[in-house]
Amino acid sequence: MTRPARRRGPAAFLSAGSLGRYLVVHLLPAIFLLVLLDLSATWVLTHKLDMDVWMLEDFFWLMVAGQVLLIGLFAWLVVRGVRAGLKSVNSLAEDIQQRSIDDMQPLSLKDVPTEIQPLITHTNDLLARLDAAIVAQRRFVGHAAHQLRTPLAGLKLESELMLARALPDDVRARAERIKAASDRMIRLGQQLLVLAKADPTARPQDSFVRIDLCEWVRLSGSEWIQATRAAQVALDLTAPHEPVWIDADPLLMDELLGNLIDNALKYGARPGRITLCVSPNPPSLSIEDDGPGIDPILCERVFEAFYRAPDALAGGSGLGLAIVREIAHAHGAGWKLVSRPAFPGTRITIVFPGPRKGTRLSRQDRGPLV
Repeated sequence: MTRPARRRGPAAFLSAGSLGRYLVVHLLPAIFLLVLLDLSATWVLTHKLDMDVWMLEDFFWLMVAGQVLLIGLFAWLVVRGVRAGLKSVNSLAEDIQQRSIDDMQPLSLKDVPTEIQPLITHTNDLLARLDAAIVAQRRFVGHAAHQLRTPLAGLKLESELMLARALPDDVRARAERIKAASDRMIRLGQQLLVLAKADPTARPQDSFVRIDLCEWVRLSGSEWIQATRAAQVALDLTAPHEPVWIDADPLLMDELLGNLIDNALKYGARPGRITLCVSPNPPSLSIEDDGPGIDPILCERVFEAFYRAPDALAGGSGLGLAIVREIAHAHGAGWKLVSRPAFPGTRITIVFPGPRKGTRLSRQDRGPLV
């Protein structure tokens, strides 16, 4: 990509929109006024005052006081002019500070001095390349997970057909291990597809609909009753009688609740209890278990993709809570994890922004709740 040649010298310094031109235009009149006042004061001292009654020392200190005042006014003008000239740069810095880590939108060049514009242009080029690389990486993950589903489903079917027949004990054990490994790989592929769907570039907000959080939790949570009973875990729901409305993608919300309940089943007590709580103000969903809890040092890291705690159970992928975080991001929701000693077990709370136009939600709206 060709770029226009940079202008150098006085022409570039005084070009339209440059900081140098701004300072010259706004400071020169004030400087001329100060010089005029200084000359006027000197003329008054030399022509209107009777020098015979003045001592040389008095005249010297009067001139010193005048020059100090002049220098002070000049410094004040320069500082004020520079601050005014860099106001757009300060606004740009605030914009960068308020952005989330996933926001790769180009920085605005509006009202930015021409001396700073090359830096902003190169930064926008870098952001565009980073965004393209991240999108390509996530697209590859989604496509790879999609392509792996068919051979993995075939492998699972073959293992099930083998297990349906009479087999020697050692062959049956191998077939069961193959089936268990294929189940884990299929689950991992489904989780990767969910991560790709929750990505902001996929615009999950476009499929948002208004749902009653209470009714949705009742329906989606009821699908886990059989699994929780088999694990000797009671599944309770606490929700208000009035609807709690949010804008959400029901499929992504099913994955969010499923990962939270699955996580509570893995690490909860046996026999135990899992409690789903819905609160109206603000709209929030909490999942509580009575397990051993999570080390406070690891409460943030457990939401990282593929991170598994040192005492984590075997067989997990480390994606469950990472998916919860990404789906919460896609809905503009915040999350908070509380564990021992503050809570006897583990409680994860997802706080939603409430009903509003889904297309206006963005990833930087919410994050971890303090």
